[in-house]
Order: sequence, then C-alpha cells, then structure tokens
Amino acid sequence: MRTRRRHWLVALSFMIMVVAPAALSAWYLWTRAADQYASFVGFSVRTEEAGSAIEILGGITDLSGSSSSDTDILYEFLQGQELVRLVDDRLDLRAIWSRVSPEKDPVFAFHPPGTIEDLVDHWARKVRIYYDSGTGLIDLRILAYDPADAQRIAQEVFEQSSAMINALSAVAREDAIGYARDELAQAEERLTGARVALTAFRNRTQIVDPTIDTQGQMGLLNTLQAQLAEALIELDILRETTRESDPRIVQVERRVSVIENRIAQERAVLGTSAAGDSAFADLVGEYERLATDQEFAAQAYTAALAAFDSARNEARRQSRYLAAHVRPTLSEASRYPERVVLLSMITLFAFLIWAAVVLVAYSLRDRR
Repeated sequence: MRTRRRHWLVALSFMIMVVAPAALSAWYLWTRAADQYASFVGFSVRTEEAGSAIEILGGITDLSGSSSSDTDILYEFLQGQELVRLVDDRLDLRAIWSRVSPEKDPVFAFHPPGTIEDLVDHWARKVRIYYDSGTGLIDLRILAYDPADAQRIAQEVFEQSSAMINALSAVAREDAIGYARDELAQAEERLTGARVALTAFRNRTQIVDPTIDTQGQMGLLNTLQAQLAEALIELDILRETTRESDPRIVQVERRVSVIENRIAQERAVLGTSAAGDSAFADLVGEYERLATDQEFAAQAYTAALAAFDSARNEARRQSRYLAAHVRPTLSEASRYPERVVLLSMITLFAFLIWAAVVLVAYSLRDRR
C-alpha cells in the first residue's frame, strides 16, 4: 500500500514538475511567442600596411593584417551602451522590438518605453555576438519581428562599428604625427626668428653682407701695402744714389707718410675706434653669428619637415578599416525563437530538477 502510494506521489510530482512546465512552455511557444527573423553580419578589423617603393620592389611589404587589440575594443563596443544609444537614435529600437505587444508576448517583446539600461539588457537578448580571438573574426546574429528591421539594425551596427574603427585610426594617426608636427612648428618659429633678426641687422647697419665689404677693405689694404713697399724701395734707392737735399726724396717721403696714414685709417675702420664705437670687425662678428643662427635654423627646419613628411606618410601607410566577410543578410523565413530547442531545454532541466528532488526524497526516507 505504501509502495503504491509512493509511486503515485512520484508520478504526481513528475506531472507537476516536468509535464506541466513542458506543456505550459509548449503552449506559450506555439501560441503566444511571436515569430522573429534573424539577420547575420560578420566583420573584422584589418590594418593596411603598404610599404614604400623600395620595399614593394624588393617584395617585402606586408599588405594587411588584423589587430587583436582593436578587435577586443570593438568587441566591447558592440556590447556597450554607447552603441545601443547610437542605433536607437537612428532606428528607434524601442519601436522595433515592441512591434509585438508585450501583453501578447511578455517574454520576448520589449516593454516600452523602458530606460536605456532596459534597452541594453534587451539588446543582449536580441543581438548575439560570436568572437573568435584566434582569427579576429566577429559575427553577429540580430533578431527582430520584421526581416527588414533586422537587416537595418545589422547594417547600422556595421556602420557605427566602422565609424568607431575610423576614429581609432584617426587618433592613432594624429598621435603618430603629433610630435613631428610640434617639432616642425618649433623649427619654423626658430627659422622665422633668425630671419627677422638678420633683417633687423641689415636695416640698422644698411649693410647687406659685411663680409663682402670686409673683403673690399682687405683688398684696399693689400693694395696700399704694395704701394707702400714700392714707395719705400724707391726712397731707399734715392737715398743711395742722390744727395740728401734732393727734392725727390722729400716727395717720396711725403708719399710714404700719406700711404701709412691711409693704411692706419683703413685698419681703424676694420678695428675699434678710439671712441669705442663698433667698427667693421664687430659688425662682421655680429653678422656671422646671425647668419650661423639662420643657417642652423634652416637645417633644423629642413630636418623637421622631412621627419614630419615621413611620419605622415608612415601613418597613412598604416590605416585601420573594418572589413565585412558577411554583409547584413535579409531573412525570408522565421527560425526564431527556436521552439523545439527551447522546449527540449526546458523539459530537460525540469526533468533533472525533478530527478534530483526524488533522489533527495528517497535518500531522506532511507535514512529514517
């Protein structure tokens, strides 16, 4: 009698814990749950690295590759609130996912209006992300009650993801050439300052290049030195061949004195006057210093410009982009929710729970 009663209790518990939930789930899935359509899209982040002309001729260029760090960032972006808000602003996800009234399908339909947090939670249910970290491929399955809506969401997700990768690429490119641009700006400012200083010197002294004038002064001194030597030789010859009272000696001596005075005056021009005013030597020294500063600034500017062009070209050669290996698809038949799969899982879990409860009950009974 007790055995029969125990069997009836086990059968009753099986009906309550397994058959009833399975029957209720089947009734809901086939009578209340609305059909959903899936759109699939797949993409990956690629990095284009076009080599220089020499590398291309040598055949050692790496055309493209994937960036795991960028793909990880994109994977987190696909699950984040920012993307959900962007897509909702463009397509109105609340309206799309509540086309079926929540009163008819309270399990799978979105309950409007809902907060952005509610929408993010529902996004996780409607958007399934498959990420292969080994290959860097990302595949998405997006559900909606209308196949066109699902495709539109998939297309918008791809466009927003592409925009995000482009923004990352722009930031990386700016970081790569930012230092070179700063160096170029400093070199340009230094060159401009050197040119302004040299122009101010020329305006103040009214001399374009003191070194040219100095060369002229030195040429004049050399000529005077030669004339002085000739005059001294002529004077020595006259003193040896004529009397001291010869008037030619007085003339040559006067000529020697004039030449010596002229040489002293020219040397004073090249040196410093008795009053302490700057003479040609100081002007030449100042000019050479300014010219050296300008030449150094020009060389630094040329080097900075070459570095900037090199950094900019290198940044252009390493560009990221989003490559789609599966374009957003348009479904023709409803395959979701997967009623048979869901019913099987519900029945299996209900059975396992019922079996565990029965085993615990029998264990407790045997202990008594």
